[in-house]
This record gives sequence, structure tokens and C-alpha cells, in this order.
Amino acid sequence: MKKGFTLIELLIVIAIISILASIVMVAMTGSREKAKDARIKGDISQVRSLAELLYDTDAYSYDNLCVDENNLISSGKGDLGHQFDSLQDDIVSQNATITCWDSSTTYCVEVNLQTTGSRYYCVDSTGFATTTSATTCAEGNISCQ
Repeated sequence: MKKGFTLIELLIVIAIISILASIVMVAMTGSREKAKDARIKGDISQVRSLAELLYDTDAYSYDNLCVDENNLISSGKGDLGHQFDSLQDDIVSQNATITCWDSSTTYCVEVNLQTTGSRYYCVDSTGFATTTSATTCAEGNISCQ
């Protein structure tokens, strides 16, 4: 008598494994976007800390935080500039776009998140950080509120 699996038994095992694999794939669908969002939020939190260091070392002014509305300060500001460059490069590598506005006394930095829908993460000079469904950081409104 030969021992082994019949063709039907093998097909059933393959079908069960396929069903389980498809369930796992569906469950993992949003994980990449959520991971990117968590990384972006971490980077923006570091931007907030560096902005306060810049304020303390740059005559108590946020004026030089934003090169323009789409970029943070560059390496021209020494070590702080290099750190801003690294954070900005990491944010851009996550397919996100930075919006940055500053004045001498306030700043606001906003990034679009990767999860479904138009969502933005914003931090400002008051220490406020929020996730919104619409952009709030603009030239006339240098705040996340």
C-alpha cells in the first residue's frame, strides 16, 4: 500500500493557504501608509525642537526657519541647517510635501499625510500640533489653528 497525499488533499491545502495569504495581504494594506505617517509626524516633531533651538541662537527670531513656503532652512545655517536638511529629505522621501511659513515671532510647518483622504499634520510656534482634514498653515495664518 502506497502512502502519500491524494490530489484532492493537496488542492484543499493549497486553497486554504491561499485564502489565509489573501486575508493577511488585505490586513496589511494600510500599514505602509500608517508607518509613513508615523515617520513624518516624528520628523515634524524634531523640526519643532530644532525651530526652538534656531529661535534661541538666531536673536530670538523664527525669521530664517523657512527658505520659502515649501522648504525649511538649508545647510547655510551650520549644524542646525544640516539637521533640517536631513529631516526635510526624509519627509520628501515619504512622498510628502512641506508647507512652511514664518515671521519673527511665529512659524507653522505642515505636511500632507499618506493615509487615505486629504489629511495634514501641522506644528506651530505655540507648541500646538494637530492632524487636520484641510490645510491650515498659510501666509496669512502662520498657525495650525
